[in-house]
Amino acid sequence: MSKQENEYGVTQAGEPDVLTVVDDPQPSLAAEPEGSSAEELAAVKAERDQLLDRLARVQAEFDNARKRQEREKQEFRDYAIGNVVEQFLPVLDNFALALSSTGTAEQLRTGVELIVKQMDETLRGLSVTVIPTVGQEFDPRVHEALGSVERLDLPDHSVAEEIRKGFKIRERLLRPAMVRIVNNPKQTEA
Repeated sequence: MSKQENEYGVTQAGEPDVLTVVDDPQPSLAAEPEGSSAEELAAVKAERDQLLDRLARVQAEFDNARKRQEREKQEFRDYAIGNVVEQFLPVLDNFALALSSTGTAEQLRTGVELIVKQMDETLRGLSVTVIPTVGQEFDPRVHEALGSVERLDLPDHSVAEEIRKGFKIRERLLRPAMVRIVNNPKQTEA
């Protein structure tokens, strides 16, 4: 049998050069390795056991690190959401006060307008901006067209009206603005 050294420096027995069939299932005493070979075999087995133990420990450390990373990511997500929700709680409180109000319809409207203003300020504090719409040229990256309106006073393919506001957080689109676009027959014919 030939011996080979693997990439870890461990000597391994290679394939036998010749296949020998032994009729006697009980090995004879003469077939046992000599003292130095037995010591080498014991050393290789001990090294193998150490490497398997190290592998098991490294795998356990990797699993623990992965679980710790997932837990930290979830904690960060909860913290970020908590900070945002905390800023909207005063807005929610004001809506509850408006609903319990016994004032006139005009007073209620004024109160709701103040709440909307408070909500806009909170969004601006979170770097959320409204996507400009009416009078702007239609941009399919930030506008969603729900139809067209024939108008002669606005340029073709510009936004005629806003149906639902769109929002961005810095440069990232949160929600496109739903709009109707202008179809100006005078400009289309030219």
